[in-house]
Amino acid sequence: MSKKQVDFESVLKHIYIELNKEVDRGQVASYIPELENVNPKHFGIHLRPIDDSSIGIGDFCTPFSIQSICKVLSLAHALQLLGADLWKRVGVDPTHEPFNFLSLTEKGNGIPNNPFINAGALVICDMLYSQLENPEKDFLDFVRNLSNDNSIDYDKKVYESEKTNGHRNHATASLLKSLNNLHNDVEQVLDFYYLQCSLRMSCEQLSKSFYFLMNGGKNIVGKEFLSPSQTKRLNAIMLTCGFYNDVGGFAFNVGLPAKSGVGGGIIAIHPKKYCIATWSPGLNQKGNSLLGIKALEMFTTETELSIF
Repeated sequence: MSKKQVDFESVLKHIYIELNKEVDRGQVASYIPELENVNPKHFGIHLRPIDDSSIGIGDFCTPFSIQSICKVLSLAHALQLLGADLWKRVGVDPTHEPFNFLSLTEKGNGIPNNPFINAGALVICDMLYSQLENPEKDFLDFVRNLSNDNSIDYDKKVYESEKTNGHRNHATASLLKSLNNLHNDVEQVLDFYYLQCSLRMSCEQLSKSFYFLMNGGKNIVGKEFLSPSQTKRLNAIMLTCGFYNDVGGFAFNVGLPAKSGVGGGIIAIHPKKYCIATWSPGLNQKGNSLLGIKALEMFTTETELSIF
């Protein structure tokens, strides 16, 4: 298929029809009780090419809890405020361990491998908490400005559900505190982290929010949030760390920088070409959307539009 003659709408319709036949859609996340209530039959895709002639299919307008996808937005905000100084407290290396593994580094010095495992995300939250006058409001304002969408909000039911059941995150934050890489109160940082994870967006809103990562740091209305150099590095970390211990398989099969969340969402970026969001709540054994990964693999295969 010629890259100049791709009929994106036909490709998405074909993917949607084929994958809707799937009987095995994975298992919805159960360790956050509020997420367990989501209908596993939901499935949506939204594609936003660089020219903004967007295409959606299925449940692309239905909001859901973006969960760990928020870690990219947190990192972008921290980069905007702190620049390269933030890398003094968090690394950029992939890990073969699950996202919630308590081990930080082999040396145990409190520097998490990368900003997307939970330990790294908590350090980023701690940095933002120190910088923002009103963390809850200021971070939401950042996301709304980035997406040019004031309807985006937190889901307080999901927030409360995570907070009640976040024992492992509490242990991680306490370990970071003991190793002097958490500067604020543990409970305050955890509250802020759970709020970020409770952000609620549709596939369409996700593709708007992440437009800046395919557009050299400028959002959908042309406002610059990050420099091209910062954007390059953020995309690189998504490619190498966005799927935790399944990052190799995703890069091999799909070939795009991406970030997943246990709410079933995935956002993927092809710099200077498009961003694409998928949502299907059922997860595979490694905690990533089963149909979402299949949809993205089919998309890059049929269009021949991966970064490789």
